[in-house]
Amino acid sequence: MAKANEQEIELYQGSKRIHPKWTTGFFSKWRIAMVLITQFVFLIVPWFNYDGRQAVLLHVADRHFYFFGLVLLPSDLIFMSGILFMAAFGLFWWTTIAGRLWCGYACPQTVYTEIMMWFDRIFEGDRAARLKLEKAPWDARKIRIKLMKYTAIFLMCAWIGLTFIGWFTPIREVFKFNMTGTQWGVAIFYGFVTFLLAHIMREQVCKYMCPYARFQSAMFDKDTLIISYDPERGEPRGKKKKGDDTKKGDCVDCTLCVQACPVGIDIRNGLQYECIGCAACIDVCDEVMVKQGKPKGLIRYTTESAMEKAYPESKIWTRLKRPRVVGYGLILAIILTAWIIGIFNRQNVRVDVIKDRGVIARYNEVGRAENTYTLRFLNASDKVQVVNAEITGIDGIQLTGVPANYELNPGDPVSLPVQVSIPAELANADDGKSTQHIFFKFTYKAKDGSEERTFEEKAAFVKEIR
Repeated sequence: MAKANEQEIELYQGSKRIHPKWTTGFFSKWRIAMVLITQFVFLIVPWFNYDGRQAVLLHVADRHFYFFGLVLLPSDLIFMSGILFMAAFGLFWWTTIAGRLWCGYACPQTVYTEIMMWFDRIFEGDRAARLKLEKAPWDARKIRIKLMKYTAIFLMCAWIGLTFIGWFTPIREVFKFNMTGTQWGVAIFYGFVTFLLAHIMREQVCKYMCPYARFQSAMFDKDTLIISYDPERGEPRGKKKKGDDTKKGDCVDCTLCVQACPVGIDIRNGLQYECIGCAACIDVCDEVMVKQGKPKGLIRYTTESAMEKAYPESKIWTRLKRPRVVGYGLILAIILTAWIIGIFNRQNVRVDVIKDRGVIARYNEVGRAENTYTLRFLNASDKVQVVNAEITGIDGIQLTGVPANYELNPGDPVSLPVQVSIPAELANADDGKSTQHIFFKFTYKAKDGSEERTFEEKAAFVKEIR
């Protein structure tokens, strides 16, 4: 029992469900466009075919990663790592320039939360109707509305979960429900997590779970583009009444900016880490300003320095030359350039030349000094490759065991034993060399007659026979 002078404090207070007001305007249209673009990529692109196969497929079981004409294998880890590095530095670079625009427009959490809010609006109405429905008793009407909404959400989450699997196994097999138990489990889990994070938790993910919200301050500076309320123009708040001589700012204190915010913050209190930069507050505030006959931009994208009159807002883009932006941009450009050069110079056919250690050297049946090697071929393309091999490095050297126009099927590793021989008089020659470098020259082109390419692999030939 608490004493009269004691106070009970709850360490955690559950948040109320936020029902954002639907907004229309320039930035709202951009958010809708980004939802459509990102979901086109995620839900539709896996259905595209390229050269008789799924165009984009991260086929884990076969250890092949297809991106239209590009095929990556586990041995191409450096290229896949390059994609991750570009994504990371691209995010750092963009955050330094424009804050959390990624969060507000393209982050999967934001995109799917936006979709779930569409379902809310379609089935339950706008903000006022949803608040009224939430307080209403569970009668037949409320049950019917909720049942229809959750059925639509369930179907959407099921589509998302199945499509996720379709990125890692052929999607046409997935939608024929020809899946293993593991794949079913992953699809159900991914669909459930989408429902949990995007419909149930929503802004709680951005506020408490997302690490990006916490470390973004390390990338922000006073020249980073952020959403800001202009207190000089807006304060003091309040609608001017008849006969009131008190000077009022442009902000009429309608709180629509708070009602429109998907994370429930008041942007008029300054920059807050919860702000995801979606600009819903800008759209709704601009509507109010137009109705009041005042200029737009009371809430707008700007920088702290511009708000402090360090430079005019027309000069914001000149601040892109600052060291942090240039540094991140330079690193990103270097990684991107190296990645592109690496992709264009990547060999579709790879060969490892392995010397047989069981027999160092010997004389073959025709009296030539012979070494044995294993050629390990890997066709890293998605086409049959025709390979021819030659050998150079010692006068009179010969290569046997590699058929002319040898065909390699896509993705199939092949081990081929071959023999390399030299004239007997060159073996044990009194030149002080027991070994000599030789070069395997490989020429390959796709069976359909694509570009021919040539490369060499160096090996050691043991001349001394005891």
